[in-house]
Amino acid sequence: MNGSPANEASNEASNEASNDDSSGAWVVLGKVGKVHGIKGWVRVISFTEASDGILDYPLLRADFDASVAPTSATRQLEIDDYKQQPKGLIAHFKGIDNPEEARLLNGATLSVERKALPPLESDEYYWYQLEGLTVINQHEECFGIIKSMLETGANDVMVVKATQESIDDRERLIPYLSDSVVLKVDLDERVIRVDWDADFLA
Repeated sequence: MNGSPANEASNEASNEASNDDSSGAWVVLGKVGKVHGIKGWVRVISFTEASDGILDYPLLRADFDASVAPTSATRQLEIDDYKQQPKGLIAHFKGIDNPEEARLLNGATLSVERKALPPLESDEYYWYQLEGLTVINQHEECFGIIKSMLETGANDVMVVKATQESIDDRERLIPYLSDSVVLKVDLDERVIRVDWDADFLA
């Protein structure tokens, strides 16, 4: 997709990420769900574009809510088996062989290092790269920052949250269309320029 954002690491991932505090070097690709069966299998909620995309990274960092696991908030997990089911993906992590151990993983976010993500074309971007960019239109009006990205099927959508610098306090949904709406993405300046009038309803 020329000029389009790649959601290998999606908006939901970035919203829920407890990335490396010092470098932000980790990107959340999914989350551990409920226990499945009696042999330690769990449901995996994948945030990647294709649900099995998370399987490209068998070694994952699991981050736990400190209130749930105060003495071990982070650990490494290795997917050693998986199955696609009608209701989604289930997986088995090496060394987790009973439901009691598997239950302790429930809710953990699953991350990989950013450097492990495959490189994109020069005009393509991962969602995590777009989130936080300031959105300015063709009239130099500031709408705010990209809070998250949504996948709608037809095209991706930027959820733009107003800031103190915004022209108003509206939250806007702006389609990410590189051939008509998105004029320029500048990661160095942390700005995305769009052809979008302030009075558009979306």
